[in-house]
Amino acid sequence: MKQLWLVLAVLFASVELCIASDAKTGIAELPAMAALDDQTSISGLSSGGFMAAQYHVAYSKHLVGVGIVAGGPWNCAGSDENSLLPPVATAVSTCMTPCKDSWFGCRDTMYPNSEYLASLAKREADRGGIDDVGHLRDDKIYLFSGTKDPTVATKVVDSAHRFYRLLGVNESSIRYDKETEAGHGFITAEKADLPCASTQSPYINNCGFQQARNILEHIYGGLQLAEPEMTGQLLRFSQREFTSGALDSMDDEAYVYLPRSCYQQACRIHVAFHGCRQGASVLGRRYVEGTGYNRVADNNNIIVLYPQVKQSSLLPMNPRGCWDFWGYSSNNLPPYDYYKKSAPQMVAVQRMIARLASPRR
Repeated sequence: MKQLWLVLAVLFASVELCIASDAKTGIAELPAMAALDDQTSISGLSSGGFMAAQYHVAYSKHLVGVGIVAGGPWNCAGSDENSLLPPVATAVSTCMTPCKDSWFGCRDTMYPNSEYLASLAKREADRGGIDDVGHLRDDKIYLFSGTKDPTVATKVVDSAHRFYRLLGVNESSIRYDKETEAGHGFITAEKADLPCASTQSPYINNCGFQQARNILEHIYGGLQLAEPEMTGQLLRFSQREFTSGALDSMDDEAYVYLPRSCYQQACRIHVAFHGCRQGASVLGRRYVEGTGYNRVADNNNIIVLYPQVKQSSLLPMNPRGCWDFWGYSSNNLPPYDYYKKSAPQMVAVQRMIARLASPRR
């Protein structure tokens, strides 16, 4: 009888999604799932890792953890307090590989200034631009830097570790893997993926372990092993109703994975940010389906949301389809808000989470 009710619940939910679809495009609306908004977590690779750090700190009140793969601390592009250059200049130097081809050697001061950023976060919280940083103290933090990564140096990820420690996160709450001989990519155990040390499209590398599981298990604790067959639904939905302007560089559509159990009970939400050149407009569903999040989430009551950014060559200047961690959503002009709760991309993601957490209709 219980199985019958579960089948009926999924059937009715599927009918509801079909009814909610846009009649012109066939694209569904993001459904209200009565999810647990106080059990939300977030992760990302590369620009998605920087974005995950920014969102985590800005909206920490309702988050329980973050996974940062090849990314740096909150507001990394603003970490040079004495610079007269725009944040984009810091983003492509200090936040990447500042010592590469340097004529002046390699000094710690060339990397993100965690002490300055921690004090800046406290001041920004006092002004109301981000949540109280005290909410970070009981969160779980997963950090990863491959030893063969030529794009984001390990010391940049080190600065994220230092940033969280300065804001009161216990070392026991942080899992930091910087021993894996990986290139710049998200890690899987799939033989068909790139060799571990590779740095090339689609930036999904086989290093013999499932990084998605490591992230989710560190944040949520022990999880069930994946079932042989997945039973959830991958839904393509209209993202435009959550966005606010042409400069946000967000795509018209995005994806969400809905485990079958989540039609019957309240589930947790995990937001997974792709990296540069990994959006659906470039890779199709390769990141959405190939990183392993869905398989872990399927029988662990976790909804996985995949917001999408697209490439744009002029307005905004985002030719690689990266998440905004330096200010292109304000056309690289002050006043910058890319690191605040008011940032267009972060507002859009918050609206999507709120929809998933809304009572079922």
